[in-house]
Amino acid sequence: MRIGNVEIGSKALLAPLAGITDRAFREVCRSFGAGYAETEMVSAKALSFGDKKSFELMQLSENEHPCGIQLFGTEPDVIASSAKLALEAGADIIDINMGCPAPKIAGNGAGSALMKNPALCGEIVAAVKSSVSLPLTVKIRKGFDSDSVNAVEVAKICEHNGADAIIIHGRTRQQYYSGQCDLDIIKAVKSSVNVPVIGNGDVRDIQSAKKMLDYTGCDAVMVARAALGNPWIFRILNEYFEKGNIIRPPEPEERMAVMRSHIELVCKYKGEHMGMLQSRKQIAWYLKGFRGAAAFRNEAGRVETLGDMYGLISRVLAENVH
Repeated sequence: MRIGNVEIGSKALLAPLAGITDRAFREVCRSFGAGYAETEMVSAKALSFGDKKSFELMQLSENEHPCGIQLFGTEPDVIASSAKLALEAGADIIDINMGCPAPKIAGNGAGSALMKNPALCGEIVAAVKSSVSLPLTVKIRKGFDSDSVNAVEVAKICEHNGADAIIIHGRTRQQYYSGQCDLDIIKAVKSSVNVPVIGNGDVRDIQSAKKMLDYTGCDAVMVARAALGNPWIFRILNEYFEKGNIIRPPEPEERMAVMRSHIELVCKYKGEHMGMLQSRKQIAWYLKGFRGAAAFRNEAGRVETLGDMYGLISRVLAENVH
């Protein structure tokens, strides 16, 4: 699949998740074969004010290219200006968030609230395309609510104004993440535009990924929550789609080794104190399915140093490797 002039190496991509898909997590998922990843969403308005934290969110690593920077906002000129900053930060692709359901985003007219104003969606895409030469994608939802299912309309408008690919989550904003992902709307979007379409929602394993690709005809799938504590899902999906092989998830020793290197990377980028505080939820996700997981996750909620994590790993393996 090509997005503009950017070659994407596999059908399994990492979805952007606020507060989760930081640089370290993206690197780990890319190392397991995620064909592409995007930053957490970055506020175009905050960038225009020179906000330090927003600039930090755009920091990319050498080994995660091609990588996209995802922007959100409501003003075409402000988003276009921030796209120039994303270009300077090394983005290979710009993605505009038109799907985030969070109240603090949608409540200000950004994210999924843009679905209520298709014309503005088109203006934003046109402004960014005239501002930078990078490929541009948009991440949309099925619609804002069940009375306004307009993903096809928004996708067509975005394509007309220069979008190079459409990423669609098959739920409305009203649904958040409840109910089932609607494959029919992804299929409808795919048949209505000529640019690549990437499906998102409920991709958990080989079966769900295959079903989405086969049923909708979409060009790739984005994995979101199923990658948490489970970055090797990309290796599993790639092995199946590229070679037809079904491989087993890693053994406990490898799982803990991946967690260790992941959290060490977080601490390298953010410092040990902040890194460990922010990694508690990541550690808890990695512990899912282990014998004694409930007690170990409780312990994960209190780790403060890398030493604490190393001790926890030793106890997990002592309990689970015989």
